[in-house]
Amino acid sequence: MPRGRRATSGTKPEAGAGRFYMISVVSKAYGIHPQTLRLYEREGLLKPSRTEGNTRLYSEEDLRQLEVILNLTRDLGVNLAGVEIVLNMRRKMEQMQEEVSEFVAWVRQELARAAQEGWQERLQQALVRLPPTPLARAATRGASPAPTPPPAGPAE
Repeated sequence: MPRGRRATSGTKPEAGAGRFYMISVVSKAYGIHPQTLRLYEREGLLKPSRTEGNTRLYSEEDLRQLEVILNLTRDLGVNLAGVEIVLNMRRKMEQMQEEVSEFVAWVRQELARAAQEGWQERLQQALVRLPPTPLARAATRGASPAPTPPPAGPAE
């Protein structure tokens, strides 16, 4: 990757956020016309930050996003509408993955807390053993159980 410019003090990018590259550097590095990068921005596929002088500055994250876009368009033949759909799906999948990870962490925390409180003994005490019903016995022998008739209700 060619050397790029760092954001100057009057820019919108966060301080210490890494390297930033101007549109000319990015277009040369990826072999695309600067108008293509502007089109990707107009379509909402890329969102480079800007300096006070309105110069586009592409971050490392923007370049990763650009590589995905170029892979989809060049290698897989996806049009820009398809690229937008794929990128939205990726964002949703990442969000869902975060939510699932948070849920799994919560379940693990609750299980650890329950284990410390002795939930296994309380569960054993709370369960009542019942003899098997005819329906359960028939199912265990491999026979199909007879359908249970609906409960009789008031006649209309």
